[in-house]
Amino acid sequence: MALVRSGNKNKVFEADPKYNNVFDAVYKPGDKCEYEGIYKCVGCDKEVTIAGGKTIPPQNHHQHSSAQGSIRWQLFVYAQ
Repeated sequence: MALVRSGNKNKVFEADPKYNNVFDAVYKPGDKCEYEGIYKCVGCDKEVTIAGGKTIPPQNHHQHSSAQGSIRWQLFVYAQ
């Protein structure tokens, strides 16, 4: 079963509340992620699939305008 974040809220559907915190971490480009799943860029909503223990894409993966802020990734779908 996959656990899904609802938009930018911390509500998780069909999940035990103990899994809610997996959606809270914000990763910078090049950070190592703990959880396997789909990560969404906080500034532009671009999505990438990352295997657990792998690194978040580097800064040059995609670019932001100054209005979108720095590139930051958050887990969106947790492949449980």
